[in-house]
Amino acid sequence: MLSNLSRRLTYLNALLYATLGALLFILPEQLAPVFAWKVSPFMTMTIGGWCLGNAWLALLAARRWRWELVYSSLLYLWIFGLFETLIVIAFTDKLQLDHPLAWLYLFTLFVNVVTAIVGLIEWLRVRPTVPMSNTPLKGLLRGFAILFVIAVAFLGGYGLVARIGAPGTNGQIFPEVMSLFTLRSFGAFYLALALGVVPLIWARDQRSVLSHGCLAFGFLIFVTLAALVYLRLFNFSAHPFQLLYLGAYFSVAIVTLVFLLKGGTATQT
Repeated sequence: MLSNLSRRLTYLNALLYATLGALLFILPEQLAPVFAWKVSPFMTMTIGGWCLGNAWLALLAARRWRWELVYSSLLYLWIFGLFETLIVIAFTDKLQLDHPLAWLYLFTLFVNVVTAIVGLIEWLRVRPTVPMSNTPLKGLLRGFAILFVIAVAFLGGYGLVARIGAPGTNGQIFPEVMSLFTLRSFGAFYLALALGVVPLIWARDQRSVLSHGCLAFGFLIFVTLAALVYLRLFNFSAHPFQLLYLGAYFSVAIVTLVFLLKGGTATQT
C-alpha cells in the first residue's frame, strides 16, 4: 500500500473538505456572495455537496487504506484536485479573494494537489497491485460501470467545452444559468467522477466496485439534498429536461444502493 504520508494527507483532505463543505452546504445564502467566484446560493450548496462527498470519500479511503478497495476512489480524488485547480488557473481574473472562505477553497485544492503528487510518486515507487480474490466482478456490475463512465464522461466533457448559450446551459437542465467558470467547474467534477470509475471496468475483484460505490455514495446524498432544498427553482413544465438532473442522481443512488445491499460495502472485515 502507499505510505503513511499519503494516508495522512488523505485524512487532511477529509478534514478540509468537511470544513469547507459544511460551511457552503449549511450557509449557502450567506456565503454565496463571498465565495471564490460569482455563484448563486443553489450553486454554493451544490459545491458544498461536492466537498462533503469528497470528505466522505477521503475519510473512508484513509480508514480502509487497502489498495484493492480504494485505488479508484483515490484516483478520483487526485484528478478532482488537479482538474479544479486548472479551472481556477484558467479563470484567475474572475476570482474573488476578499473573504477567508475563498482562500480556504484555494488552500483545500492546494492540499488536494499535493496529495495527488505524493500519491502518484508513491504509486510509481511501490507499484501496488490488486490481488486475486474469490469474488470476481459480475457482468451486471461491469455493465453499470461502463454505462456510468460513458454518461458522466459525456456530461463532463460537454461542460468543459460548451459555451454559454449552448444547449443545456441556459437553465434547461440545471435550473439556473451558470457562468463559464461554474460550467467548467461542473465539467471538471463530472469528468473526474467518470475517470475514477474507468479502472473498475477491468477490475478482477467485485469488492473494488462495491467499495467505490460506498465511498462515492456521499456525493449522491449531499448533491441530491441540495437540489431538494432548492426544488422551487425547478420548472419541470417549462423545462422538462430538468427532470434529468434530479433523475440521474436518484437513479444512480438507487442502483448503487441495491448493489451495496446485495453485495455489501467491501469493508476490511
